[in-house]
Amino acid sequence: MGLWIAVHILAAVFWVGGMYFAHQCLRPAAELHLPPPLRLVLWRGVLRRFFSRVWLAIAALVISGYMMVFIYLGGFSDLGLHVYLMQAAGWVMIILYLHLYFGPYARLKDALNDMDFEAAGAQQGKIRGIVGVNLMLGIITILLGATGRYWLH
Repeated sequence: MGLWIAVHILAAVFWVGGMYFAHQCLRPAAELHLPPPLRLVLWRGVLRRFFSRVWLAIAALVISGYMMVFIYLGGFSDLGLHVYLMQAAGWVMIILYLHLYFGPYARLKDALNDMDFEAAGAQQGKIRGIVGVNLMLGIITILLGATGRYWLH
């Protein structure tokens, strides 16, 4: 089970840590130092690279999580509330990511291809909002996984 825990933790830390870096570090620095057209082009490149890895993190989280539940923990019958809450928050995060990827991110790329920086900026604002929500959910999910057994029974 140790391998699956390691995979699960690394995938969660990568996804949530990447969102934290983008939302709290890269975004403010880019807004301070780059004009909007360059900032939007930067975001297209950053998000393309990050999102290609988020797909892998999601697959690793789902596979490792359910491997632990069904192979090592005997299914859902004896799990603590924290695992159910962690699973629910994780699925909400995945749904939000799918919406972000196929909605605002796709429209951001299209707007930039058309050199429509105003439309691209609007989509970037939507992406920022969704990432902010997913970041908070990710932090809660990590805390549930790491500490939930101690305070949720």
